[in-house]
Amino acid sequence: MGTLKTEPARTRLDLLAPPVAAAVERWPGEASVDVDDVLVAPIDAELADMAAFCAAYEVGLEESANCVVVAGKRGGETRYAACVVLATTRADVNGVVRRMLDVRKASFAPMADAVELTGMEYGGITPIGLPEEWPILVDSRVVAMPHVIIGSGVRHSKIALPGPALGVLPGAAVVEDLARPA
Repeated sequence: MGTLKTEPARTRLDLLAPPVAAAVERWPGEASVDVDDVLVAPIDAELADMAAFCAAYEVGLEESANCVVVAGKRGGETRYAACVVLATTRADVNGVVRRMLDVRKASFAPMADAVELTGMEYGGITPIGLPEEWPILVDSRVVAMPHVIIGSGVRHSKIALPGPALGVLPGAAVVEDLARPA
């Protein structure tokens, strides 16, 4: 995990956005991934964007994941989903994601909507603690990783956790070929 100084997230809730901290606090004891395997590390908020973060903290892009909020409309209703993909890939928004949301067209949600609806900072959105009604689509390559680095809901920290943990979050579905190489 490069030069990150990690600690169990449940002991550093101050480094997490409120909805993320709440999700960590209610992490099920019977979950296949123990809450103590969810780690958090403080970072310089100016280095939160993936390329700058990876360079500064010696973390490989291949062990970093992005969580993007996607929106599509069907019958006047806006449907949201979170897509979790490795930083070396890009979500297939208008192919796989569009079909899974059952909408005619899907696109990245506007920044203001994503921030307001998640209670997280732009550039730090994570699948942990998202609205319960949202599907979380996780590329199968992410869950195959022994560990990944992902946002924490804020720009001044990152979460490190086993890749399989993302596939068992409430509302998560592991999807083959959700992403394409960048």
